[in-house]
Amino acid sequence: MYLEKINSPRDLKKIAQKDLPSLAKEIRQKIVQVISRNGGHLASNLGVVELTIALHYVFDTPTDKIIWDVSHQAYTHKLLTGRYKKFDTIRQYNGLSGFTNKDESIYDVMTCGHSSTSISNALGMAVARDLKGTQEQLIAIIGDGSLSGGMAFEALNYAGHLQKDMIIILNSNEMAISPSVGALSKYLNRILTNPLFDRTREELKEFLGKIPMVGPKVAEAARRFEEGLKNLVVPGIFFEEIGIRYFGPIDGHDINLAIRTLKDIKRIKGPKIVHFITCKGKGYLPAEAEPARFHSAKPFHIKDGTDKSKPKKGELTFTGAFSKAIIEIARHNSKIVAVTAAMPDGTGLRKFSSEFSDRFFDVGIAEQHGIGFCAGLARAGFIPIIAIYSTFLQRAYDQLIHDIALQNLKIILAIDRAGITGEDGPTHHGLYDLAYLRHIPNMVIMAPRSGEELSLMLQTALDIPGAIAIRYPKGETKDFEFKKGKIEFGCSQVLEKGKEVAIVCVGDRASAAIEARRMLKEKGVEAEVIDARFIKPLDEKMLERLAKEFKKIIIVEEACVRGSFGSAVLEFYERKNLHPEVKLLGTPDKFITHGDRELLLKMCNLDAADITGAVLGKI
Repeated sequence: MYLEKINSPRDLKKIAQKDLPSLAKEIRQKIVQVISRNGGHLASNLGVVELTIALHYVFDTPTDKIIWDVSHQAYTHKLLTGRYKKFDTIRQYNGLSGFTNKDESIYDVMTCGHSSTSISNALGMAVARDLKGTQEQLIAIIGDGSLSGGMAFEALNYAGHLQKDMIIILNSNEMAISPSVGALSKYLNRILTNPLFDRTREELKEFLGKIPMVGPKVAEAARRFEEGLKNLVVPGIFFEEIGIRYFGPIDGHDINLAIRTLKDIKRIKGPKIVHFITCKGKGYLPAEAEPARFHSAKPFHIKDGTDKSKPKKGELTFTGAFSKAIIEIARHNSKIVAVTAAMPDGTGLRKFSSEFSDRFFDVGIAEQHGIGFCAGLARAGFIPIIAIYSTFLQRAYDQLIHDIALQNLKIILAIDRAGITGEDGPTHHGLYDLAYLRHIPNMVIMAPRSGEELSLMLQTALDIPGAIAIRYPKGETKDFEFKKGKIEFGCSQVLEKGKEVAIVCVGDRASAAIEARRMLKEKGVEAEVIDARFIKPLDEKMLERLAKEFKKIIIVEEACVRGSFGSAVLEFYERKNLHPEVKLLGTPDKFITHGDRELLLKMCNLDAADITGAVLGKI
């Protein structure tokens, strides 16, 4: 056993290189074992085991900095950097984060859960290093999917301009190399990364540059010949043209080749990109066969990869409800098009893509482009419905204002994973959408309490001009049969009549509010429960009535308490010079950790018991 003896990369370096494949096997077994219990990102982590070992074997971390993009593939990194004993707690409350976390380890350079950030971060650190006069290596790791993000291209462009020493590891796991091309590429890269070749190359370039008239032309011809030769066998010409030297493709599972290549690369000056080819789910057949399902896996049986948890009878997720509804709506309206940013499975659009392939568009990990793309579709007369996680919609804030709202274009935002998402933690909780959307002109915002209401809101949105946002949580809802119908624009709904106190809830917090009403009734308090339905526009008639009829109003929303629905209610009462007693329940002004969703809701005072406590003045 090697893994359990590794408390830092120093211990890793004590292992003979010939024994590293055995370590890789142990790491895979450990990851599969733990994620089968806890759930988590499996396929991506199994794909980078050898590459991660090679990185820590060659570089001197934490002095040298490894910056992971998205970082959901950093499980091996955690195991090699002193977290083996706590690895069983990954994604659990008070346990290890499922992503890199700067507060968890000195080896985690950035807290990261979004894509396309690593090159910018590493380049900034490279500039800081040179300003300070230190010598550390900066290594950014980015996947081919994340490279589609605009921020990554902006960073590449600037890296080519600044010419700072840094290494970009491009991990490509969506393509394969034929044996012949792979062998030729391997041979060519062994030449190009050789220190003697690199030194000779630079000396020759310097020598030729000193020859009047002829020298620069010969040097340029030699450069173009090298690029042309490489372009015959490798796809690196784009990087070379913007000033970044390219090496690869390289088999990311050949640990000896990876180590040799990285040792040579670290000696070469300037920005370099090293292209590794890996296999998602490597070493675990179910994950290799279904990498999408094992991207963010639920707990599963190791023997065959089947899920341990079975759906409750008569229930589906809000995402499933959206999937069911959009397909039915699209069958009756040819102007409906669906858009996702690299999340066809996560957002429930996979079935839509099968039935309406010509009306489905996956723009890749490019949320800004996705919203701008929808603006073009809307301007041309279509009705784009873009399904996107709340936390990722943050990245397209400018486009929402400039490309959509300012143009007063019709677009439907299906905002998935709004609220507490659970084990993925602060980078993935969708707590800020209400606060950053509700002040944008020409924007309507709704929140359904159930899958059936989500279906009705989608149908209602078709008749509303401008931008419409429908936000819904990660979680289950009752199954339903699709029915044509709509809800009344701008109106809330009384779910339970009462007196003394009113509980106004946003979205699926209605179930907790109804349970709180039952608990209050046992204590002799009659509460009225109202489903707000609309965050913008507010149901002003309802709010005026509550101010007159009730002693106390409780606002319950699974969003940040500052700037969201509750703030809008208080602003309305101030404008109307009404001053009822209002208590706001929402997430506090801090980042919420990772853990079980229900536990985190309890921590944020958003469950039935806490709503009851707020009514009784105990919270």
